[in-house]
Amino acid sequence: MRTDKDGAAESAETVPLQLTVTGAKAPAETPQVVVNAHGLPYQNARLPVKKRVADLLSRMSLAEKAGQMTQAERNALKSQGDIASYDLGSLLSGGGSVPTPNTPEAWAKMVDTYQLRAQATRYQIPLIYGVDAVHGHNNVIGSTIMPHNIGIGAGRDPRIAERTGAVTAKEVRATGIPWDFAPCLCVTRDERWGRSYEAFGEDPALVTAMETVIQGMQGARNGKDLDRSDKVLTSAKHFVGDGGTGFGSSSTGSYTIDQGITKVTREELEAVHLAPFAEAVKRGAARSCRRTRRRHHRRRRRPVKMHAHAEMINGVLKDRMGFDGFVISDWQAIDQIPGDYPSDVRTSVNAGLDMIMVPTNYQEFTRTLKDEVTAGRTARPASTTPSPAS
Repeated sequence: MRTDKDGAAESAETVPLQLTVTGAKAPAETPQVVVNAHGLPYQNARLPVKKRVADLLSRMSLAEKAGQMTQAERNALKSQGDIASYDLGSLLSGGGSVPTPNTPEAWAKMVDTYQLRAQATRYQIPLIYGVDAVHGHNNVIGSTIMPHNIGIGAGRDPRIAERTGAVTAKEVRATGIPWDFAPCLCVTRDERWGRSYEAFGEDPALVTAMETVIQGMQGARNGKDLDRSDKVLTSAKHFVGDGGTGFGSSSTGSYTIDQGITKVTREELEAVHLAPFAEAVKRGAARSCRRTRRRHHRRRRRPVKMHAHAEMINGVLKDRMGFDGFVISDWQAIDQIPGDYPSDVRTSVNAGLDMIMVPTNYQEFTRTLKDEVTAGRTARPASTTPSPAS
C-alpha cells in the first residue's frame, strides 16, 4: 500500500482493515496497516544521543514507559498483539523456549515477527530480545557448546575466554538476538553451591582476568561494535555475592542449593565479590545490563534481597562505580521480596532496577507499576530501553 507524503512530523498510526472472507477462515486478529512515525527528533541519527533520548522520553506516556521496563517470556504472551498493547520493551527465551523447528533460521524469523509487532506502537521502539547463552547458544540445536566457565578459568588463558565469547556472540546474533545474559562474574567460595560451574573460579583476580570474554561478546569498550552482526549486548551477572551463598541457607522453594544468604564483612564484599563488577564497568559493560539475584548479609543486619538493596544498586553500582547501563532483575525475582506485589514492584524500582524480568505476569506488573507511580510511591519511570544498535 502506498500513502501520500506527509510533511508534518508524526508518531506512528495504525489503520485497521475490514476484510470480507469467502471460502476461507477469517484471521484471528483484525489486520492493520501501520503508518510509520516520521520526522521526529528522536529518529534523527545526526543528533546527539542524549538529545534524541530526551525528545523520545518527553513524548512517552506513563503506560509506554512502564511497558518499556517490562520483560516477558515469549511463551507467556496471551497474544502477539500484546507486544504493542502493553508497549513491551523486551522479550526473552528461557531455557527450552524455542521455535519449531529449532533452527537458526526459525529463531531469526521468530524474532523478526516479534519486532514487527513492536512497529505497531506509537514510537516504534524496537524490542530488545534476550537469551541465556552462558556457555554457548545452548537452546539452539547445532550450536557450539563451550566448556563451563569453571573449566575456562582453570585454563588461565584470557585469550581463550575472549574467543569463547566471540564465538557465542556470533551464533547468538545469527539467530536475530542482540542480547546475551552473560557473562557470569561470581566468585565461587563453596563448591557445594549449585552454580559453582558458572564461576571462572574462587579467586577474584582470576575472575577479573577472564573478563576478556566481555570484549569477545561485545567488542569495543565504547559500544561502537554493537551494530555489527557478530556482537551482542552483555549482562555482567549476578550482582552481587551469589558465589558466596552459604550452603543450606536458602529459603526459596525448591531452590535449595541455587540461592541463599551471603554472609560477609564489608571488606570481604569489596575485595572478593564487588571487584569483578568494577572491572566489568571499566571494560564497557556499563553500556549493557546486569541482573541482580541473591541475598546480601552484612555484619549483624538481617538479610536483604539484592533486588531490594538500594544501597548496593543505586549507591555502589550506579553512583560509585559509575554504571550507566540498565539493571534488570532475575527470573521472577522481585516476587521474593517480602510484602505484597505492589510492595515488591515499588521496592525493586526504587532500589534501582530499570527492567523487570517478570517473566509471565506482564499485565499485572505494568498495571501495578502505573498505579504505584500515580500514587507517588514510586518515582516516575525516566528511562526507556534502547536498541543495542541505536
